[in-house]
This record gives sequence, C-alpha cells and structure tokens, in this order.
Amino acid sequence: MTALAKRFYKAASVFDVDGGAGVLLDQRKLRTPGGALFVAPRRALAALCAAEWAAQGENIIPKTMPVTQLAFAAIDHTPKRRAELADYLAKFGETDLVCHRAETPAGLSQRQAQAGDPLLAWARETYGLDLPVVAGVIAAEVAPETLARLRALALALDDMRLTALAQAAGLSGSAIVALALTAARIDAAEAYAIATVDERWSAEHWGEDAEARARLDRTQREFESIGAFLAALA
Repeated sequence: MTALAKRFYKAASVFDVDGGAGVLLDQRKLRTPGGALFVAPRRALAALCAAEWAAQGENIIPKTMPVTQLAFAAIDHTPKRRAELADYLAKFGETDLVCHRAETPAGLSQRQAQAGDPLLAWARETYGLDLPVVAGVIAAEVAPETLARLRALALALDDMRLTALAQAAGLSGSAIVALALTAARIDAAEAYAIATVDERWSAEHWGEDAEARARLDRTQREFESIGAFLAALA
C-alpha cells in the first residue's frame, strides 16, 4: 500500500492568474501530478478545489478531493486524449442506458421510459441525435452519422467539460445522460435518479443489502462531484 502524503501546509487559498485562478497551499502554488501549474478557468472552480485541500486532515487523501481530481485529469490527460474520449462517448450510443428497456416487468419498463424518453426527445431536438430504443441489453444498430455526431459534440467541448462528460458517461452508462448533465439540462440529482432506475426498482421490490446501498451512495456522491465541477465552470 502506498503511504499517504502528510499535510505540509496550514491554509489553502485562491489567487488570480492569467486565464483563471490557481490555488495556494500557504505560499506554494498548487501543481498537478504531471507537474503543470494548476489553473482553473473559473475562480469558483479554484475555490472548490481549495476547499477540498483545506478540508484535509493529517494526511492528504486524493479520493476525498474529487473535484480536484477531475481538474487534474483535465489538465494532465485530456489534452492528449481528446479523440479517445470522444470515441469513448460515442460508443455509448450503441448501448445507452436510456435506450435499453426491460421486457419485463412492465412496471420497470414504464419507469425506464419515464426517465429516458424526455432526455431522448431533448437530444433529438437539440442535437439531432436519433438513438433507437430497444428491449434487452444487446447493442443497438445506430446510424454512423449519429455516432459521428456524438463524437463531434464531445470534441466541441473544452478540456474541463470533456473530462466531466466522459466521467458522467462512464458513471451512468449513457452518452445522453452525460450530455444532458454537461449542458445543464438536468442536475446531478436527476442524473443519479435516471442512471439508477433499475437498482432502485430492485431495492423497492426485492429489498436492498448493504453492498447495494453503498454502491448507490457512492454513485450519488460521484454525480454530485461532477455536478459541482460543472456548476463551477458555468
């Protein structure tokens, strides 16, 4: 197990720089794991990151700083992986959570439709995305131009928002949920509710164990972190 770094600073604060804002740990400028100077495009994002650093205890625990980790990824990795991330998003077009419905029970299928249909209509009207709705989990046949449109939408975003988009897609299993969250069509609570329809249905009808509850709570926290990250970029 890798030893945790000891906290080496007393205070975390925000300072203005060209192109945005950075974080000071006492008088030391925060840098990313890759060695780049940390610069957030919005002061609000720098303030969120500074708050995460200020909340650390005796040791620095990266997993307790999810907004900082997203920003680090956007600075260190996303510029070199933009095409890869766009392809990653587009791949969800074939298996998108909001397009794949249960054949039975009917109540679950209805709840999936209530959650997914408004987003599919929004994506069609806003972006011209026409994803087929299918029963079961087999990948759907999606028109190449639709997948190309998904890639283009991803590539049109800046590095910060593209990072959040990819994280949201992986968390939800849905390009549509990720696009809606990034575009502020839905908030983090709504994204969580849509992404966990099946799990919450199972809990309501067949009970819930501690592991399933912990998984849902973790998913909710991750959506909240992505939502806070995006809100700070607005």
